Amino acid sequence: MASTYTGRRFYLHGLPAALTLCLTIFCCTCARAQFVGGNNRNFYDFQAKPYYFGITLGFNSSRYTPFRSREFLYTDSIVGVESLNGPGFNLNLIGNLKLGKYFDFRFTPGFNFAERNLNYTQSTQRRAQIQEKVEAVFIELPFYFRYKSAPYRDKRLFLIAGMKYSFDVASESRTRQAEELVRISPHDFAVEYGAGIQIFFPFFILSPEFKISHGIGNTLLFNPTLPQSVILDKVTTRTFTISFHIEG
Repeated sequence: MASTYTGRRFYLHGLPAALTLCLTIFCCTCARAQFVGGNNRNFYDFQAKPYYFGITLGFNSSRYTPFRSREFLYTDSIVGVESLNGPGFNLNLIGNLKLGKYFDFRFTPGFNFAERNLNYTQSTQRRAQIQEKVEAVFIELPFYFRYKSAPYRDKRLFLIAGMKYSFDVASESRTRQAEELVRISPHDFAVEYGAGIQIFFPFFILSPEFKISHGIGNTLLFNPTLPQSVILDKVTTRTFTISFHIEG
């Protein structure tokens, strides 16, 4: 009992002491950094530039949004269709043009390697699943407007919104390999929006960002001879992306 009480007493009193020590070290570090470098020393070095360039590495999760057609109600072979998220990554270049103090115009062309799936449930006793996996390589041309907050200690938040055109360069080879699959158009237009934070370093800007993309066009290429295509009215895309921009 004595050892248990001693351990519990040490835990109760030692934990606040450790927290106090960590907070003291943190405050001293922040105070020293503020004294040495100022609040926005790195920010003002980049503020004088009317434009700058960079590179983006991102990771995404994308899927289709299938819309069932009226024929789905009358078919007996397929009782369900859904889409599953697939992994991907993207690599983009950055061109950033300042529009005043708080706004930017951004053009970020690049490549997006994505995977999307369509799952069909057949009307059998075991409810068999048919999965169509679409692995795509997109050339992307996104345009954005970005609104930035006032800087604070070499950091600033931002909101971003724009549009994107994508072209799937792997669509032709995929079509030649399997004519029995649902065909998806290589062209796609999407509306995108998101948010992030700029962190100003002496020689570059690091900007983690998350972004949501909604396809606004029908990517389904209708095939009246294919049951998996007949039950669909249209197919749109949706993507969630986490990106890391390095600019300077």
